[in-house]
Amino acid sequence: MADDVLSSDDVESLLKAIDNDLAPTATPIAISETKNPTSKVRVLAYDFKRPERVSKEQLRALQSLHDGFSRSLGATLSAVLRIGVEARLISVDPLTYSEFVHSLDTPTCFNVLKPKPLEGNWVLDISPTLLYPIIDRMLGGTFGAESSLKRPLSEIELRLASRVTREFQRELQVAWSNVLDLNIEVERVESNPHLVQVIPPNEVVVMVSFELSIGAIRGMANLCIPFSTIERVGSLLTSTSWVGDASARENAETTGKLISRLDGSLADVIVTLARSTITTADLFDLEVGDIISTEKDISQPLEVEIADRVKFHASAGSFKGRKAIQIEQILSAPKE
Repeated sequence: MADDVLSSDDVESLLKAIDNDLAPTATPIAISETKNPTSKVRVLAYDFKRPERVSKEQLRALQSLHDGFSRSLGATLSAVLRIGVEARLISVDPLTYSEFVHSLDTPTCFNVLKPKPLEGNWVLDISPTLLYPIIDRMLGGTFGAESSLKRPLSEIELRLASRVTREFQRELQVAWSNVLDLNIEVERVESNPHLVQVIPPNEVVVMVSFELSIGAIRGMANLCIPFSTIERVGSLLTSTSWVGDASARENAETTGKLISRLDGSLADVIVTLARSTITTADLFDLEVGDIISTEKDISQPLEVEIADRVKFHASAGSFKGRKAIQIEQILSAPKE
């Protein structure tokens, strides 16, 4: 057995032989020695756990969309609660569903939404530190310090909180109407977000975070939009498709809706028979039967004003025993 033991010199020789076998047989060519010395290989890191499925243009469109939503929501909640509410968009970030769930408090008000006709579900999370003071306000109380309660909402509290959720739904539908007509419904409400598996944990979502300020109270509301639900309408989430001048989106349908809403509006009509000047002394001396002379010829048309704008020229007359005017000309531009 003694003959089978390797000496230190033998081990050293074997290691050198291995190093020689693994050494490259050709000298690597530097980038500067290639035919195109200015070309460089650009290597980008890619995380397969967080694939970048949401483009920057879509993120900008979502940010603009929900920025307007936050302003409308603040005004709506102010009217409902009869106190000033400020809603501010904090961020629009792509992340995985598991990261979104782990960022939430427990317990919380976790609303699973169904945005018809889109497939899948959205999630609206409202912090209890914001909900409990709102519920107190609805029950006639006053806003105090932030709530420190750490318990799920009761059945009565859930019914009161649903009124706030309905305002979120209504304003979301209005905000998304430029992209798609949505009918958003609440499918279920949970207190533990870890018990609700809306999509697989590694799926990409867009988390839209809002901060609501009611007096000294501040709280967060988060909207989770799985990218798989809006992937088929992703082409609509571009700056050129819905963000722009209103005249670019004008069509017969919108014009018809506008006209139908204005049909019942009342407008003051003022007909100017003539214009003249008079001294104050003559004005005080006027009596019934006195005549004021003007330089206006009887054949000249009368001016018809609507909303302080001269819109028509007309002639005076009567119709069925009542004083009337007949439209003679439609003016295309206001008269100076």
